[in-house]
Amino acid sequence: MASPPSDHDHHQITTSQWAHHPLQLDTHLHFTSLLHTNNNNNHLLSICGFGSLLSERSARSTFPDLVNFRIAELIGFRRVFAHVAPIFFDRGIANPQTREISSLSVEPCEGERLVVTVFEIKESEIPDFIEREHEFRFLSVVPRTLEGEPFTRPAVLCARYSDEEYFQVRCQGSKEIYYQRYGRYNIDKIWRDDILPCRVYLRHCVLAAKNLGSVAYDNFLDHTFLADRKTTIREYLATDGSGIMEEEPPAALKTRYGG
Repeated sequence: MASPPSDHDHHQITTSQWAHHPLQLDTHLHFTSLLHTNNNNNHLLSICGFGSLLSERSARSTFPDLVNFRIAELIGFRRVFAHVAPIFFDRGIANPQTREISSLSVEPCEGERLVVTVFEIKESEIPDFIEREHEFRFLSVVPRTLEGEPFTRPAVLCARYSDEEYFQVRCQGSKEIYYQRYGRYNIDKIWRDDILPCRVYLRHCVLAAKNLGSVAYDNFLDHTFLADRKTTIREYLATDGSGIMEEEPPAALKTRYGG
């Protein structure tokens, strides 16, 4: 995967080039190279939401000062439930016995099209964003409107990483760092092909997509897959996952996971 441009050559990169070659963001400098300034002279970074961040309420619980929340589409990626999320263990909604422990990530897939959300956060929020999404691969992508018009600026997308890269790069090869983030939950592998969606989280994402309208809702059901990369969420909710949409979240999480 290509390296991001330096600050020196960033302005020579065209929107078309960003669109066809997602660039990996490895340092804080790479993130700041994507900043733009609004009318109030704030330095802003665009973020892509594809799971819980499809919900503006949920997005604002994480980024209270976000601006310009809107729908977009992303070409060449698919959503997959193949990522173990420690926060589900923290919040008591993971079920290791049934393997219903997965959150969402996205990965490149030729011919796929995702309806996502895009919004802007302030430069000061970047360190917390990087820390919160510690186990993801950060990519710079160019969303487009539902009418097919490319955005004028790239946005950051949290994509599938790998266990090897995560341990060596993000955990700096430290078993202690890995233990604090994952090991203490008895998680020895993050990116897996044998897990199922966390039920509360899946329901939340489906409701969030539904609240965005029929285009986003149908796209989520038909272009989001289980870890087998074959079963769509529409198929899953009609078979093994039936009943999930009727289940209420725990009382303490009703707002957080209410769609």
